[in-house]
Amino acid sequence: MQYFVTSNAPTTHKTECVVVAVFEQGELSASASVLNQHANGYIQTIIDRGDISGKAGQTILLQDVANITSPRILLVGCGKKEATSENDFISAITASAKLLNDLGATEATTCLAEIDVKQRSAEWKARQIVISTETALYLYSATKEIKPAKHPLQKLGFFADDNAEQLELAIARGQAVATGMNLARELGNLPGNICTPTYLANQAIEIGQRFETVTTRIIDESEMEELGMGSFLSVSRGSREPAKLITLNYNGAGDDRPVVLVGKGLTFDTGGISLKPSQGMDEMKYDMCGSASVFGTISAIAQLNLPINVVGVVPSSENLPDGDANKPGDVVTSMAGKTIEILNTDAEGRLLLCDALTYSERFNPEIVIDIATLTGAIIVALGNHATGLMANNQDLADDLLKAGNDSFDRTWQLPLWDDYQQQLDSNFADIANVGGKEAGSVTAACFLSRFTEKFTWAHLDIAGTAWVSGKAKGATGRPVPLLVQYLLNRIESK
Repeated sequence: MQYFVTSNAPTTHKTECVVVAVFEQGELSASASVLNQHANGYIQTIIDRGDISGKAGQTILLQDVANITSPRILLVGCGKKEATSENDFISAITASAKLLNDLGATEATTCLAEIDVKQRSAEWKARQIVISTETALYLYSATKEIKPAKHPLQKLGFFADDNAEQLELAIARGQAVATGMNLARELGNLPGNICTPTYLANQAIEIGQRFETVTTRIIDESEMEELGMGSFLSVSRGSREPAKLITLNYNGAGDDRPVVLVGKGLTFDTGGISLKPSQGMDEMKYDMCGSASVFGTISAIAQLNLPINVVGVVPSSENLPDGDANKPGDVVTSMAGKTIEILNTDAEGRLLLCDALTYSERFNPEIVIDIATLTGAIIVALGNHATGLMANNQDLADDLLKAGNDSFDRTWQLPLWDDYQQQLDSNFADIANVGGKEAGSVTAACFLSRFTEKFTWAHLDIAGTAWVSGKAKGATGRPVPLLVQYLLNRIESK
């Protein structure tokens, strides 16, 4: 998709389709009102007739309207005029993008950025239009034949009066985020027999080849053994696929201390000996969405050439039952020297992450954030709307909460109190890998916190937000928008 900004008037601009908002109770947006006046009240007639009520996501296409240069006008419902929410706005963008793509308009110009959305800025709206448009038009085709639109939407314009430069920057950032999200989607949607740890490693190498600012390194099992990563390697023992520790080092700010993003890369998770139920196990290909979000974020910031240093660390493995796989009751030794009693082999993500967190110390990080589809308990707590957040530093937690609100890729903070640590006591090791059925998401973070004492750290549990189930099953690309926004906010605060 290509995007552009124009200062032409909606009534005279030459475009295949102009997109304008209508609201409930028959109210028109500013551009819709101008078009209506030039069309001698025709748009209002359509609304008064009841052809569109203004409910968010409703659409109606008008063709060859008198006195209007564009051959098509697309009316899009945006909810209540004085109370259009972010979700209403995204519904309107998604509906308009899909309709434009299907009707064969290869180029269109949108006026949706002009409407009020809970005091969001014009730049936020432009960025969200790009992200939501790219999301709406994403199609998975790696392992199935699809029939793309004969004349798909290829160019989308924005009307602007005096803020063209700001809109162009917002559009560029939206494109980078959308590209990163689609990369994360594609990796997440690939089946486990294709997207293996080796495949992820090769994708990291490709990112390093694409951007001069990114250096990639792949560590194999023999080197991990030399490093003492007994916890990580205990997970991969049950798989024929060799584990990989992947690092992507983006250098955009010289010698500044980096932000380290640690992404869980379980390319398939059966639960191991503690086998999961068969129903829904196909979705465990999504257990590497944390790593996919790291790939997407590194790609986005490299595309934007941001002045910041970021290191992506991705521990990648499969978790399968085998004669050599972890058994409940086994004790393994982590890179940090702590022994771990494995009470549940399906709590394997933390066994990878703890060694990856210890490995992150060598980068002298200013901040470390891990991203993981870690617990089903977070879905019980927060559903599929918010990412779970826990941190050993409240300033970092506040910054991530703000970035979530800024990007509308929201998080919600849970406690990380010492009260929960005792649930991880073990009679046979320094720590158990699970803490019982109570507060499962919190105790998982408490486990990780034992390996973060030397740096400022936050944990994002994305098990509820990384993918959707059912008929629309697929990866979401979250939390790439949150992570990119957090990094942008850090840059702008300096």
